[in-house]
Amino acid sequence: MRKINYIFTLLAAFFLISSCGNSQAVQATQEVQTTLNANVKHAEVEDLLYYLSSDELKGRETGTEGIELAAQRIENIFKENGIQEYFETYRHNFEIDGVEGFNVVGMLEGNDPKLKDEFIILGAHYDHIGIQEPVDGDSIANGANDNAAGTVAVVELAKKFAEIDDNKRSIMFVLFSAEEMGLVGAREIAQQLKEDKLDLYTLFNFEMIGVPMNDKDYIGYLTGYENSNFAEKFNEYSGEKVLGFLPQAKEYNLFKRSDNYPFFEEFNVPAQTISTFDFTNYDYYHHVADEAEKLDVAHMTNVIESVIPGILKMANTAEKEIKLNQQDSK
Repeated sequence: MRKINYIFTLLAAFFLISSCGNSQAVQATQEVQTTLNANVKHAEVEDLLYYLSSDELKGRETGTEGIELAAQRIENIFKENGIQEYFETYRHNFEIDGVEGFNVVGMLEGNDPKLKDEFIILGAHYDHIGIQEPVDGDSIANGANDNAAGTVAVVELAKKFAEIDDNKRSIMFVLFSAEEMGLVGAREIAQQLKEDKLDLYTLFNFEMIGVPMNDKDYIGYLTGYENSNFAEKFNEYSGEKVLGFLPQAKEYNLFKRSDNYPFFEEFNVPAQTISTFDFTNYDYYHHVADEAEKLDVAHMTNVIESVIPGILKMANTAEKEIKLNQQDSK
């Protein structure tokens, strides 16, 4: 269990008390302790991971019955935990090459009269590539690491922030579809939110977090690390080195290869992805063997717990402290 204690001391004003013509100043001091419980239940992480990457969902290809079942499970969890609809329903619909797709979108409105109009988006794509050529009799590309793992992170964070209920800024939770068709779902909703004049502060995307990296002094790497002060401020907020730099992420330009990128293009704000897949620690990218059994659920749970303090702080600072570097802004 990960618990972070914050101690707040409130100094009361001096009270002037008059009695029988005499005045007396009395100073009252009150100490209030609040506890942020950042514990995430291992069993619930495991349960959702195994469902989303089960054979029943047949690889969650956009436009199929399998991704419909995945969406229904996510929507039910949102409803059970009081996650609000941003659109008229939890779905944001679009069409690509005759295929009907939809993102799943929920939100928690901020509790500050002004800051609630500013949004943080937590996102992950929940689609995968469906049925493939058989390998040893298995034709279902279950997509456990890619990207049931990231989807589980966003859903569990939605549950946790609904429980905490202490965000000044609004938080939107988006599960993107048609990522495997070229970031289509992310592009469609980014354009829609831009048209709606959404005030987007940051987007934090989760991609392939199912296995730990070796010999790193951070938990996950951030794509586009050098584009902003996101990692620096987030680590400061967290009190530990959660986010780090992976040279291969820059070498392969991963910043432009996940659902964060359409939001950077549309909004010109810090929109970046956390991942723990480093090209050496998992051999089953877009493979029928990308199964839940190969993932490290304890590691996934730790990743989810580790980002909670940083996101909460990001949602509550008086000013927008996370910014693009000058050369990377449009």
